Amino acid sequence: MLDARDIRPHLEGLIEGAVRSAIQAGELPDVAVPSVPIERPKDPSHGDFATTLPLRMARSAMKKPLEIAEAVAKHLPADEAIEAPEVAPPGFINMRLSDVFLQQQIVRVIEHGPAFADMPLGTGKKAQVEFVSANPTGPLHVGNGRGAAIGDALAAVLEAAGYETEREYYVNDAGTQTDTFSETLYARYQQLFGRDVDIPKDGYPGDYMIELAQTLKKDHGDGLLRPEGERPPENLNQIGMDAMVGHIRESLRKLGVEYNVWFSERSLYAGEKVFDTAMAILKENGQLTEREGALWFTSSDLGESKDNVVVRSNGKPTYYASDIAYHYDKFVRRGFDLVIDVWGADHHGHVSRLKTATQALGANPEALHILLYQLVTLKRGGETVRLSKRGGDLITLDELVDEVGPDATRFFFLMRSPGAQMDFDIDLAVKQSNENPVYYVQYAHARLSQILARAAEQGIDASGGDVSLLTQPHELGLVREMLRLVDVIEQSATELEVHQLPHYAMALATAFHAFNDAFRQQSDSSLKVITDDEDLTRARLRLVQAAQIALARVLGLMGVSAPERM
Repeated sequence: MLDARDIRPHLEGLIEGAVRSAIQAGELPDVAVPSVPIERPKDPSHGDFATTLPLRMARSAMKKPLEIAEAVAKHLPADEAIEAPEVAPPGFINMRLSDVFLQQQIVRVIEHGPAFADMPLGTGKKAQVEFVSANPTGPLHVGNGRGAAIGDALAAVLEAAGYETEREYYVNDAGTQTDTFSETLYARYQQLFGRDVDIPKDGYPGDYMIELAQTLKKDHGDGLLRPEGERPPENLNQIGMDAMVGHIRESLRKLGVEYNVWFSERSLYAGEKVFDTAMAILKENGQLTEREGALWFTSSDLGESKDNVVVRSNGKPTYYASDIAYHYDKFVRRGFDLVIDVWGADHHGHVSRLKTATQALGANPEALHILLYQLVTLKRGGETVRLSKRGGDLITLDELVDEVGPDATRFFFLMRSPGAQMDFDIDLAVKQSNENPVYYVQYAHARLSQILARAAEQGIDASGGDVSLLTQPHELGLVREMLRLVDVIEQSATELEVHQLPHYAMALATAFHAFNDAFRQQSDSSLKVITDDEDLTRARLRLVQAAQIALARVLGLMGVSAPERM
């Protein structure tokens, strides 16, 4: 059975065959046939798919696009999947899926379940999505939450597209910021024992550091104290880092995010010493030079505007150097075919030079994609929310999730493209009405579930229902919207645009509400899902079952729950 995943290549083949038939018949000149574009018209009234091939052929064929379109449409063979094509100015060929094809897809969706729209794009390839990776020196803030929602949904989409995908958190547990964190923590710890000490000038002032110090006191008593004026104990840094990473893990779990790998920056300098290996490769390739007592990567030789320091004059590597070694580990040691870093927009200046370093290490820079997301502004009653209860000058992710829940948090974070700044309306996120987009979508799923539950209570078995009985516009309109998930997954995976998911979910929910409301607005009892007509009831229940599968699938890709009751 031809399915929605095959329809584009199927239509491409039909159009290409029709062009060659028109050439053979002498109705078109014998010219090279370009690749056939198959697109979805912006206006659904123009059909389900269209091709602009006649516009592309106009110059080489030396004919008007409309004449080419008419010649091609004339030679399109009858096909079960589409109705007769329509030619439209200036040279479009519009195609509409047939009722038979749409009816067949209901059966296919039920048979294949949640995987009905999955694609084989990445079959046999390994992908890694690294996201959040905030310094473990404080709690996650709402901006980190946006990165978490984007990264986790992107990993889910890549899995649906056939990639073997890993989610990774890069733990920045080396460098000066960890020393400052340790000094702040030790100051707070000493204060609990009555010592009059201040936190460092550039330390971390949030209340979370006091809470962390209280945990240390509870677990270790005064065992971590050193004589006044002495440095903190060596293991304090690791103890504090482990505790902070533990808090970060829990915050992400509350949001429904789980990682395959928590990668320690320190591991780059231990064991196999990946950092040394990466630097040795650059040196061997003549791309390292000593200057002013420091070690420089001569990135200007590879097109960058300037060279970059990788090891400072004090012998300590820069953040850039660690990132070079880390991406060597990703591409060369672990062999990922596709690497995606989801970073905050403040890393913009780092993108080009990291791609350059990736190339210098012998990896493919085109396989590295860096998604930058903009800041989040929280709004309540139209006013900006600025104060955090425990995170210092940033609202913590925990505070937001506790107030609006993980579903609304993730859905709202995904609604805008990463490059767009977003205002997060807290009041709207908690509203129990159709004004709230996540409520609107989840309520559609609950209504679908309740229809199926009611049928089960009445002992109605929908299996074997004759889907050819489904001919109403609102029935076939719902099928059309369900099948569009194939395009959404494909485009989200190839363009790395997961903001399409919530908008598709809303469109699918709207199609279902239109389907269900059409019955409510009619007095004719035959226009209901469960009717006295057993055959029609079973057919419509199969459509409801397929729609529930599709809606649950897109919710799952976003990491949003699909409730059966609301």
